[in-house]
Amino acid sequence: MPTPKKSRGVPKELLMLRALNPRMALADIDRRKYYSLEKGYQGEVMFDAITEGMKNNCIVLNDLLFKLKGKYFQIDTIIIFQKTIYLIDVKNFEGDYIYKSDPDRFCKNDTEIDDPILQLIRSESKLRQLLDEYRFNLPVESYVVHINPTFTLYIAPQNNHVILPTQLNRFIRKLENIPSNLNGGHQRLADLLISLDQGDYPNATKPTYTYEELKKGPYCSKCNSFSVSVGERKMVCNTCGCEEKLESAVLRSVGELRLLFPEFKITTNMVFEWCGEKIEKRKIRRILQKHFTTRGKVKYSYYE
Repeated sequence: MPTPKKSRGVPKELLMLRALNPRMALADIDRRKYYSLEKGYQGEVMFDAITEGMKNNCIVLNDLLFKLKGKYFQIDTIIIFQKTIYLIDVKNFEGDYIYKSDPDRFCKNDTEIDDPILQLIRSESKLRQLLDEYRFNLPVESYVVHINPTFTLYIAPQNNHVILPTQLNRFIRKLENIPSNLNGGHQRLADLLISLDQGDYPNATKPTYTYEELKKGPYCSKCNSFSVSVGERKMVCNTCGCEEKLESAVLRSVGELRLLFPEFKITTNMVFEWCGEKIEKRKIRRILQKHFTTRGKVKYSYYE
């Protein structure tokens, strides 16, 4: 069974867009970015579920951001086997794509987009340089994995490192058949790569918003509807019928506040206002006291 040394977190930029989307009308560029990030993340999660089922001895590292010579590069998945490191770039494209020649271009509906093969080549080169810097000499094999079953690629280049949806099961069987006995050196390599992970991109662009313009109130975690009924212990969506524990809904709202407005102090009144005054203060206070540490005197208390 693979050893999952680093799980995949939701990118901070995606979390922010998820929190803002129900509460404001995103600008076109932000809405497109939200869709792209969400699609990409869901595809990566799909691939994670597949690698978790592999049966041989390897180490899986997900969602790594490295900095080399002042520049950042991101890798979706690294799988460390005894004799080889596999670099995987997961794409969740859907629909029809085509490679056009003279010059070489990767297109959808005649619109050129970044070529995933060129991206893969750059990432592989940078990972090799990083390994050389720390004197690890395992060879690297890299692959673009197209995870979405609706993806179709026309005039595909002859490249054994592009895995199409119909080839995915065969590719996973290939990985599972790799003989692999790991030792302390492999563990040290995994620990090193984890220690070099930069987390989220620093100074990433984010949408422009203010507290005043955002819609207040709890909303359904499934369909984003603000039409909800708040009971003593649960919240029910009047649109899709989804039920959520009230404690979970309040903590989700607190998480949004902390993410979108890190400069704010979390108080009972602040959460009450953020929840559109639909959840009683006594319930909010009880939940905050249960999950956070109270700071300050009674009148000016806040939670960390």
